[in-house]
Amino acid sequence: MYSRRITLWALFIILLPITTQAQVLEEAFMEEQLLELLVEDLAPDLDVSEILERLRQYLIHPLDLNRATEQDFAALVFLSPLQINNLLNHRKQSGHYLSVLELQAVEGFDIQAVRLLQRFVRVGVQSDGKRLSVRDVVQKSRYEVMVRYGRILESQQGYQITDESRSRYLGSPDRVATRIRINYDNRLEIAVNMNKQAGEPFFRYAQRYGFDFYSGSILLKDVGIFKRIIVGDYALQLGQGLILWNGLQFGKGAWIGSVARQGVGLLQYKSLNESNFMRGTSAVIAHRNWYVIPFVAWNKLSGNVMEVDDQREIRTINYSGNHRTPTEQNYRRAINQYVYGVSTYYQRDRFKLGATWLSTTFDGYIRPNNELRNLFSFEGRQLNNMGIFYNYTYRNTYLYGEVAQSVGSGYATNNGLMASLHPKLTVLINHRYYAADYYHFFAQSIGEQSGLGNERGLYTGLMYHPSRKIEWVNYLDAFSFPWLRFRADAPSSGMDFLSQFSYIWYRKGRLIFRFRHRLRPENFTDPARSENLQADMIRNQGRVDFQYKLNENWSIRSRAELSYYFKELTSREFGVLLFQDVLWSSRSSKISGNTRIAYFSTESYDSRIYAYEQDVLYAASFPLYYGIGWRSYANVRWQLSRKVDLWARYAITKLPGVESIGSQLDRIDGDKRSEMRLQIRFRW
Repeated sequence: MYSRRITLWALFIILLPITTQAQVLEEAFMEEQLLELLVEDLAPDLDVSEILERLRQYLIHPLDLNRATEQDFAALVFLSPLQINNLLNHRKQSGHYLSVLELQAVEGFDIQAVRLLQRFVRVGVQSDGKRLSVRDVVQKSRYEVMVRYGRILESQQGYQITDESRSRYLGSPDRVATRIRINYDNRLEIAVNMNKQAGEPFFRYAQRYGFDFYSGSILLKDVGIFKRIIVGDYALQLGQGLILWNGLQFGKGAWIGSVARQGVGLLQYKSLNESNFMRGTSAVIAHRNWYVIPFVAWNKLSGNVMEVDDQREIRTINYSGNHRTPTEQNYRRAINQYVYGVSTYYQRDRFKLGATWLSTTFDGYIRPNNELRNLFSFEGRQLNNMGIFYNYTYRNTYLYGEVAQSVGSGYATNNGLMASLHPKLTVLINHRYYAADYYHFFAQSIGEQSGLGNERGLYTGLMYHPSRKIEWVNYLDAFSFPWLRFRADAPSSGMDFLSQFSYIWYRKGRLIFRFRHRLRPENFTDPARSENLQADMIRNQGRVDFQYKLNENWSIRSRAELSYYFKELTSREFGVLLFQDVLWSSRSSKISGNTRIAYFSTESYDSRIYAYEQDVLYAASFPLYYGIGWRSYANVRWQLSRKVDLWARYAITKLPGVESIGSQLDRIDGDKRSEMRLQIRFRW
């Protein structure tokens, strides 16, 4: 014990500057790097607050290293399964952590990993565990209220149409969102969201109660045998996601560990995304090494419902959450979806084995259109899914997987291993098979398509870390589609390869070189033939990214990215994106800001380039750059007092020489598109 304390004092001396210097700029870079590693090629307006809010909550209410479970650590999203296992194993073998500085002694954690994790964990005093009382909840809870407003400043076509027989936007271009959070001792949490998107009516039409989207939930922790109880909106993330994975999913990217899913189980749903969550109640019941998660939900979906021969037929389901036009208003909340099921698992030390049953019923008959590629699409009123999942750690090897079946039809399986062959070398191998007739409504897992099915693939990844300054990540994913798919009228196959080399200056910056090659066949139309042909489609991307912290107040980031698009027999295109970021924070950190100026040139939408943009708190943008022009934005945060923060953002895109930007109802006449956003937060 004495030598252990001496080691901790040595680590304290090494890491002391980290905890005593301003971290505003470092947190901005951390957030950006994490999102770019986890989520790529997302929809530009997708809400990623699910991740950002969770991480920020852990900054305020850190996890206790001596009480946190595997699911708690997995909720941090940036830890690999091997790292989580090492954290728990170190605690079991060496006893309770004495300080967060002890993380340096855990296998698989270099100093960068320690610096990242130590912001979200603590070694603290346990809660007194006394009974909840209304008085304590009211007087001792932490409260947070946040209001966000934004809009596009130019007039769009959808707001100019007055002819009621035409499609048009029925509401104003204003975007308004409100978040309310109440947290009592991390034992009781209340979350409320209200959201109006641009073009949606407010206190009119179908939104006669104001906002288009209301969401709320109450979470109770550690009540007898109940580890968690949630009433309201919740999310379930189970196994590898073959049956049930609500919320955001992480695709293939520079962090190969995201391929090995870590189902965290039951979570509050706090996102502004209006689909892929449950509205009802669920709980986690624990007894020794057994855990049971029963759940029930009644979800309202939007879609096209028709009466055919006295039967309700569901022709389409719209998951966008947009209810702006007369058609979207008619589709709003037109479909009832009833969900119930249970997941149970046994967990002991490094072994976990579980099973899931899910039943989904609709108040109408789902009938897909009769296109040939929909031959294996789901048809009916009710769908049942069942499956088993597992993971096991043997020394430095993590085995995981899930097998699922849609009852009466096909099955899906996803299995893999992650192994630390050497302290400096980690490999990951994953095999997936999703039958064309495997049906689901809530599944999300690794794959090339938006939904699971009609796919098989083999993914291999490698991360080499010879020193704390160098990191080299590679993956190769080879896949095939046994049946037809969107834009491919024949079975096909392809590949996805990524290589990223990073040179890191400790606590100062990094230089990143990235290359990505993607090959996937698509339809090619030959006027001389009646059927479509298959043509190879290639996308290559090359990136150089440089980040550097000039001092405690200023940081910079520069990027150059090239894209190459080639479609056999049709087109060959090139694109380029250059941008420069500057980040600043005052000495007191009460005022901070960042700005970007970007130049882009692509021949069409096919050679587009995505890039993450910083935004106001709990928001992030992933706009796609295409055409020839400039884009710039600026964000400012001002801490008015200990309880009040204000954010402002302005962004502008300029495409010289074009007559309009956007298409259809989003079209803007002219060569400029600008937007602004204001946000205020009250905490007490």
